[in-house]
Amino acid sequence: MALVVYAGAALAEIAGCFSFWAWLRLDRSPLWIVPGILCLLAFAWALTRIDTDFAGRAYAAYGGVYIAASLAWAWAVEGNPPDRWDLIGAAVCLTGAGIILLGPRAG
Repeated sequence: MALVVYAGAALAEIAGCFSFWAWLRLDRSPLWIVPGILCLLAFAWALTRIDTDFAGRAYAAYGGVYIAASLAWAWAVEGNPPDRWDLIGAAVCLTGAGIILLGPRAG
């Protein structure tokens, strides 16, 4: 379930940030920030749904998912497919995220 929550959070965060990118870098209407702000609120809410006792651990594990989702966004929305180094880097990050989230804890 955590992967679904992380994926939703990543989509919301990337969409929210992209709305500001579109406004400021692609000369889109300032109205683009309205859905962007809503997406960023959804992102923050989604991260609170992760079942862990510490926010920092939830955020750290999320980082790997965010990296992979950002590369998928670049490919799907911006037409920039990942190269082998992007894929290797994302795999390393996702492995790290899995270790952080699922690793056994003392006590």
